[in-house]
Amino acid sequence: MGKSAKKPNVIVFFTDQQRWDTTGLHGNPMGLTPNLDRLAREHTHVARSFTCQPVCGPARSCLQTGLYATTTGCHSNAIPLPDDSRTLAHYFADAGYNTGYIGKWHLHERETEGPVPASARFGYQYWLASNVLEFTSDAYNTVLYDNDEQEVHLPGYRVDAVTDAAIRYVDAQGDDPFFLFISYIEPHHQNHLDDYPPPDGYRETYTGGWVPPDLAALGGSTQQHLGGYYGMVKRLDEAYGRLHDALKSLAMDEDTIVLFTSDHGCHFKTRNGEYKRSCHESSIRVPTAFTGPGFRGGGQLKELISLIDLPPTLLDAAGLEVPEHMQGQSLMPLVRDNNADWPEEVFVQISEAQVGRAVRTQRWKYGVDAPEAHGKGLAGADQYEEQYLYDLQVDPYELNNLIGLESHREVAQIMKERLLRRMELAGEVPPSIIEAREGRAGQRKVSIEEARS
Repeated sequence: MGKSAKKPNVIVFFTDQQRWDTTGLHGNPMGLTPNLDRLAREHTHVARSFTCQPVCGPARSCLQTGLYATTTGCHSNAIPLPDDSRTLAHYFADAGYNTGYIGKWHLHERETEGPVPASARFGYQYWLASNVLEFTSDAYNTVLYDNDEQEVHLPGYRVDAVTDAAIRYVDAQGDDPFFLFISYIEPHHQNHLDDYPPPDGYRETYTGGWVPPDLAALGGSTQQHLGGYYGMVKRLDEAYGRLHDALKSLAMDEDTIVLFTSDHGCHFKTRNGEYKRSCHESSIRVPTAFTGPGFRGGGQLKELISLIDLPPTLLDAAGLEVPEHMQGQSLMPLVRDNNADWPEEVFVQISEAQVGRAVRTQRWKYGVDAPEAHGKGLAGADQYEEQYLYDLQVDPYELNNLIGLESHREVAQIMKERLLRRMELAGEVPPSIIEAREGRAGQRKVSIEEARS
């Protein structure tokens, strides 16, 4: 029998650098994610899900704490969480949960590639992880570190090795409620190879397949890397299916909440010199779904959801109090009532490759950049310049930048106001923004109603 009278278990299935359109849910025809597609349709699919920081460490700091990266100070990789940080593990442990972490951490000091000391695990009681997993392992050489900071070599392809460890943890919990965070490195590239190494035979299966329109138009490293990337996504979906099979076999499926999401997307060197760190959909839009109690039959959520909203959602779904200082909002009112109030935009902070900010509504995307701050390790700037304006209704793959057009000046002004408001809500001091004035003509002027959509 299940444990329906007890607290629900909670699992986070966290991938790294996975685009939203790798899934059948979003029209990918390659058959990469049948398990995610099926379960998201049966439970709750967050159809418009975005990171609030398109880089590994900062995104993880947001998901662990429910705070923006500018609030925690973790605005770029290799900045550790402050010692007084409260993470999801702390809140679940305080409520009587066993807590476990398996996989990639990426929230400790730059000098630490592998073992993370107990003082830097922030409430996670069981530990089998590496600080920067891509530096301590390879596709068929998985090395993690246990509670005693000892090397643990796990057999199999890395996705399978991590999944096997997660299933062993779940099986060992018995009737005790648990919170388990599984952090995969896939489908992130393997740094020392600058490649996306899938399981043997998978690259050949998916090379030459469907190419997203932005990558088809812009090129980048797409032809070199997409087959391997798709192969990694396929194996992740198989692992996701195995995890759910394990829960079912242990009679835990009706009593376990599982969140599937990713830290950011991948633009394959089409928007800058690497793979993420931009305001474009390819960098910020990710697949997200919830399964389990409270989410079955939740349908498709069409509101714009940020990664910063996921921590309060997990706590709320488990029946725990959401701390007032968290900067996102629980999705549970939306799951229970599709007419619940929700913000009209999502806010994104960009760091490392550039210091930028962006805001996205259902139709419009507006981004600003602070070129004087580049390369200085700054979290933000006092002054930005308008960089992007996209009409996602007619240009969903962001191939036509409208910033500076007189016909779209009113749109840019409204989006600028939205951005400044969201920056202030996130705790930032509102900066000055220099308007783009290229004076181009020839476009139909957008109406005020369209500008506000």
